[in-house]
Amino acid sequence: MRPLAIIGPTGTGKSALALDVAERLGGEIVNADAMQLYRGMDIGTAKLPVGDRRGIPHHQLDVLEVTETATVARYQRGAAADVERIAAAGSVPIIVGGSMMYIQSLLDEWEFPATDPPVRTKWEQRLAEVGVAALHRELAAVDPAAASSIRATDGRRIVRALEVVELTGKPFAASAPTIGTPRWDTAIVGLDWATAVLDERLAVRTDTMFADGLVDEVRTLLDCGLRDGVTASRALGYAQVIDDLDNGGDGSAAREPTYFGTRRYVRRQRSWFRRDHRINWLDGGAAENVDAVLRIWRHVS
Repeated sequence: MRPLAIIGPTGTGKSALALDVAERLGGEIVNADAMQLYRGMDIGTAKLPVGDRRGIPHHQLDVLEVTETATVARYQRGAAADVERIAAAGSVPIIVGGSMMYIQSLLDEWEFPATDPPVRTKWEQRLAEVGVAALHRELAAVDPAAASSIRATDGRRIVRALEVVELTGKPFAASAPTIGTPRWDTAIVGLDWATAVLDERLAVRTDTMFADGLVDEVRTLLDCGLRDGVTASRALGYAQVIDDLDNGGDGSAAREPTYFGTRRYVRRQRSWFRRDHRINWLDGGAAENVDAVLRIWRHVS
């Protein structure tokens, strides 16, 4: 059974479209949102409650504790196994999400350079010594392209890039996959809206998350070790609430930085996805999107 991927920026309605398509095709959903991998991170990731999933099986949800580190390589292995198991059982795997590297790792069989513990430890110690901004400048000196694509606050990815450069002698981007025929001949659909409309959707989405109890969810997860999670604690919304609580606030001041942070992330997603010529783009507000997706899926490349 040919897989289908429904991808695109945050807040575009991918989950709702995927449910409609899954009902028509007899499909099962494979999550491709990095933060929905975490148990307990529900409100801030807009994870569909079990009761709203219409009885459709979902995979790669709630597979990590917030203290565990999510990695692209780990996701790739688990999600690929899910896709192949679903297809072998005669159902359609429907990959849904907006985490750029996770999606590309799955559809392009990204081969990751092996990690080397001594080298990794060296750069982690360097990070602790000089701080994330200074280490980002060191990365820029040896691999400007990697530095431009990695946020100056993302210490984990800066360390990984420096490790790969040292181990391979090549730029970090050299390990990235080539965009070619997608794995399993997956049909790829992208969902997006006009910028002004999506910005309004993101504002409503952010307000709803805070109204639904995001701050309380963060407080609960802090008791479960969220602060110690390398990746979970940096998730949009969660990081902003933690920062406000740490500065003596009640979490409510995190609403505005969460909204603006999500807008910035959407622009990064668009920039990444628009480079992929294989994506069939649909307007998120179109009434006939389910039929359009089915037509795209039925076409054999």
